[in-house]
Amino acid sequence: MRKHAVVIGCSLAGLFAARILSDHFEQVTIVERDPVSDHPESRRGQSHTRHLHGLLAQGFRMIKELFPALENDLLKGGATISDMGEAIRWYHFDGYKRQFTSGLPAVSVSRIFLEWKILNYVSRLPNVTIEPACVVRGLAMSKDQMQVRGVYVVSGNDGASETTIAADLVVDVSGRGSKSGQWLEGLGFKRPQEDEITVGIGYATRLYHRRPNDLLGAKLVMISPTPPTQKHMTFLFPIENDRWIVSAGGCLGDHPPTDESGYLEFIRHLPAPDIYDVISHAEPLSDIYTYKFPSSLRRRYEKLVRFPEGYLVLGDAIASFNPIYGQGMTSAAMQVKVLDGLLRQQSTLAGLWRQFFQRIGKVVDIPWQIAACEDFRYPETVGDKPIMTDLTNAYLAKVHRATQHDTVVYSQFLKVMNLMAPPTSLLHPKIVCRVLLGS
Repeated sequence: MRKHAVVIGCSLAGLFAARILSDHFEQVTIVERDPVSDHPESRRGQSHTRHLHGLLAQGFRMIKELFPALENDLLKGGATISDMGEAIRWYHFDGYKRQFTSGLPAVSVSRIFLEWKILNYVSRLPNVTIEPACVVRGLAMSKDQMQVRGVYVVSGNDGASETTIAADLVVDVSGRGSKSGQWLEGLGFKRPQEDEITVGIGYATRLYHRRPNDLLGAKLVMISPTPPTQKHMTFLFPIENDRWIVSAGGCLGDHPPTDESGYLEFIRHLPAPDIYDVISHAEPLSDIYTYKFPSSLRRRYEKLVRFPEGYLVLGDAIASFNPIYGQGMTSAAMQVKVLDGLLRQQSTLAGLWRQFFQRIGKVVDIPWQIAACEDFRYPETVGDKPIMTDLTNAYLAKVHRATQHDTVVYSQFLKVMNLMAPPTSLLHPKIVCRVLLGS
């Protein structure tokens, strides 16, 4: 077995990576710049965790493979797991999608609680160590500067003493703010090409007390905009401790107000009343928290021809998606599955980076294309617009409207949305016929 792996970052993606690496290395060390608590809370570097998160069915399936006790523990903790087609009351493209039994799980839980449970699982692994309040300053290299041998770190309150953690493999899972490009450039390598799609998302989240009869006929509500004329959206999900989490958002700089009356008015003026009808009578349990996401960002490591051995990049450090599509956690789970497969196939770490980045590029392609197509429904969106986007979106608009009455089309759409089927499956003749005839 390989001796030591270091994971930079204790986010969910970092925890997934550590879990996989624990099967292949004698010791795994997670280095995290923030303090790590033994109870559910949002760390300083995780402002997004206080907001609503969607866990796609594909991601839930993969995460349960890593942590078999997860589903039972989430239910015990107060999470809601129900059938996606039945549970979601979804208003989109000027109508409600038809509710039906889909066979896909809809997981509704706070990101903070989910991450805390997974942190508990990983911290109990006998060969995993977490080093909190520890900042990585750079990469320790071999004499020929072609292989990463570990990381330089500083820890403690003063941050004055630098030490080296030696490793056979270092995996950067430090998120969108990853310094890998900067470190690589400083070592004589090229930075990866970056693709960016400016979407200007901003949202405001508040928690409310949840009562048994607040919402009848559904478990959660999604009110999505119909582009390009509408830019506002709001989602209401049940989470543990009898609470609603409500995230109101807008794109391209058209963001919700953050004062109480303005926040309620924003939601009241949505094209469907369901969420306002709940929260206008519910007890607020928190302040209104805000978050801004300027752009989706993808780093094209798969295009690099020269890269140091013993080093990988994963998660949001590779691709940071528009969060309204809920793809981040599932993409990270899919990426660590690729890593697990490669480590099982290869007897050495030599050349691992090339195979890994090539396969990760394909994993990221589908969620990136799905998000990009939706984002480019707005003419103000800035970035490289994929070929055929307008034609694709014209057809998908008919798909969205077909989901309001046709459960066969809606079922296939949910599989694509949950990254369980390729987008091209919506072009199967059976689906095309139903979409066009239904329209």
